[in-house]
Amino acid sequence: MSEKAESPTVREVLDDFPTPARVVDWSPEEEKKAKRKLDLIIMPILTLGFFCLQLDRGNMANAITDNFMGDVGINQDQFNIGQQMLSLGIVLTEIPANMILYRVGPGKWLTLQLFLFGTVSTFQAFQRGYGAFVATRFLLGITESGFIPGGLWTISTWYTRTETAKRVMVFYFGNQIGQASAKLLAFGILHMRGVGGQPGWFWLFALMGAFTVLSGLVFGFCLPDSFRNPTSTFLPRYTWFTDREIHILQTRVLIDDPMKGQKKKKIPLAAFKRAFLDWRIWIHFLITLCNNGPQRAFDTYAPSIVSSFGFTGLSSNALAAVGLFLQVPVSFTFSWFSDKFNRRGETVMLGLFGHLLGYILNRAFTQVNSRGVRYFGVIWTQMFGTFSHPLNIAWLSLTCHDSEQRALAMAGVIMNANIAGIYGAQIFRRDDKPLYIRGFSVAIAILSFGFVLAVARWLDERLRLRRKRRSVAA
Repeated sequence: MSEKAESPTVREVLDDFPTPARVVDWSPEEEKKAKRKLDLIIMPILTLGFFCLQLDRGNMANAITDNFMGDVGINQDQFNIGQQMLSLGIVLTEIPANMILYRVGPGKWLTLQLFLFGTVSTFQAFQRGYGAFVATRFLLGITESGFIPGGLWTISTWYTRTETAKRVMVFYFGNQIGQASAKLLAFGILHMRGVGGQPGWFWLFALMGAFTVLSGLVFGFCLPDSFRNPTSTFLPRYTWFTDREIHILQTRVLIDDPMKGQKKKKIPLAAFKRAFLDWRIWIHFLITLCNNGPQRAFDTYAPSIVSSFGFTGLSSNALAAVGLFLQVPVSFTFSWFSDKFNRRGETVMLGLFGHLLGYILNRAFTQVNSRGVRYFGVIWTQMFGTFSHPLNIAWLSLTCHDSEQRALAMAGVIMNANIAGIYGAQIFRRDDKPLYIRGFSVAIAILSFGFVLAVARWLDERLRLRRKRRSVAA
């Protein structure tokens, strides 16, 4: 026992409050085993939920290649308004949804959300007319709100701060694989046009919405709620972890961030001030706002843009999936580098630059007649379009000082991602098709501003570290 107490791996951390010291009383092998078990339970479930959310949110991009607008009776500008209503529904209820999650726990709330937005997505198959289209998109936004920040907050409660970046990236793989898979699956499902007298997009919404509802059962039976309540919603008497494993997992998190052990029933006003009056947090919000508007616009219209190159309508869905599948290993590489070498700012800046370069290529290629060259521009943009956002979230998470501030910052950054969807829905308009020269130019201007913000935030962090080192040396 005395040898263990003198080991250099043993750390004691005292809270600011008069609570007992927390001591590492386990071996590295025990911690590694417990953490591996946690990874195999928490991360696949949360990633599945994000996968389902992206399937249900992104199906509309594939539906429009199957004459969705003509069948429903809307034009492109009305379609864009419907996409704005989706984002508006999320924005209006993002913070309240996150507060509910903070109060009742992720096990119950995230499970309920999958059932709700899966049901709404399924019933999108029956919509006809502009009013029904706008209403279902708005309702889908309301039911989806809070899921992404809820997943991010859940990750932050189970893992230490240095482990968060990699897990956030894994969580976002669900989004990226969902984007790619939705387009590839749509290629097959949309060929069901005529089955049961229904269009192909009817089956697209019905089948993928039903899959989401079934995934809600996985959440209900398998997702543990928290350290205090490590059981699932549908099996409240069964836990995936032993008492020893919970002790190891919880203590290591509290050693890393003692504030995580001080959860309250509601978030106080002071936490809102800490989250929304910190200018550095707002820089991260604006980076997301700049990156996600063009990305959401491009994701919606990528199959249609590919179709304008001369590829057939349904084949364009499969072709629009190529860049999205390629972004997964690219994202993993950036995430690994960010986590391994603690280079959050550098990876965000490089990702934003790659995304910006994609729109520069697409704008330049509007004057090129080769569809292969223009298709390369689409692939490049998709490869770099998404992953700056989760890397920025991981950077933001490390900027926060406590779990309350972090929970609100997570909700705020996702709210800004959806505000980006509101303006992004109007980047590609009917009077600018099929080349979308104006749309690409607007995206270039927005991403350039986001890149400048990321550089400024990185320089601020460098200066702060330099001042800190000087004060320690003095």
